[in-house]
Amino acid sequence: MLMSRENQSSVSEFLLLGLSRQPQQQQLLFVLFLSMYMATVLGNLLIILAISTDSRLHTPMYFFFTNLSFVDVCFSSTTVPKVLTNHILGSQTISFSGCLMQLYFLIVFGDVDNFLLAVMSYDRFVAVCHPLHYTTKMTPQLCALLVAGSWVIANLNALLHILLMAQLSFCADNTIPHFFCDMTPLLRLSCSDTHLNEMMILTEGSLIMITPFVCILVSYICITHAVLRVPSTKGKWKAFSTCGSHLTVVSLFYGTIIAVYFNPSSSHSAEKDTTATVLYTVVIPMLNPFVYSLRNKDMRGALRKVIGRKRFST
Repeated sequence: MLMSRENQSSVSEFLLLGLSRQPQQQQLLFVLFLSMYMATVLGNLLIILAISTDSRLHTPMYFFFTNLSFVDVCFSSTTVPKVLTNHILGSQTISFSGCLMQLYFLIVFGDVDNFLLAVMSYDRFVAVCHPLHYTTKMTPQLCALLVAGSWVIANLNALLHILLMAQLSFCADNTIPHFFCDMTPLLRLSCSDTHLNEMMILTEGSLIMITPFVCILVSYICITHAVLRVPSTKGKWKAFSTCGSHLTVVSLFYGTIIAVYFNPSSSHSAEKDTTATVLYTVVIPMLNPFVYSLRNKDMRGALRKVIGRKRFST
């Protein structure tokens, strides 16, 4: 009995197979990941700097967007630096505690991203459907409470799943066919009964993901209904344009999440899942600053000021 327990808990580290075993492809992927990560960090930090230095952008919408940019940097930083480090060191291993820590922060930042998109949709709902009461409804106290609540719920959710994962035993097979520690590959490697973990993912985990998505849908149904009642075409376009950037980001985020986690298992393949996870963990955090800055005149103006100020100072 003691021997079997020792054998089960003997796994102290996992092997991340990454995206490719071909040396030439690994070199190309290293350059791509490094480029995308640098673009993510630089783009989102520029957005945060531009919003913080321009008093015209000190509004609830840009407050939420600042938090979203910060979370995107953290979300990407949870996986990409480890991929780059493993490539440089020629190692594909990650410790058991490091794997759980990576999974914890992935859940936290993924959940906060999810909640912030819902909060931003509510902000757009108030702005379009109740413009005269916008300043009285979206107070600084409410905005801070919504963001703080997002962080608290996300951390509690992540802690629940990590505590359940830490109770599992893992057999001799420690190979994860992925470039980071994700929930599903880890559960497949476990020797223990994972029924409770899977039940919590399907119930509590699904509730965490679906509730904000439903809030976004309801908000945009109300926004669409309000906009369609606007008599002029110009007025309709102006109302919709305030939501365009957010709607684009929502489509990208939930499109990839649904592709990975809400498809029948028969339609899954390692290649499809890996491609989708690269999109929502690496590509989307990089694209968000471009989506918001390209579609927003005030944002473009603030960025020009920041970049111009840097050029002048140098």
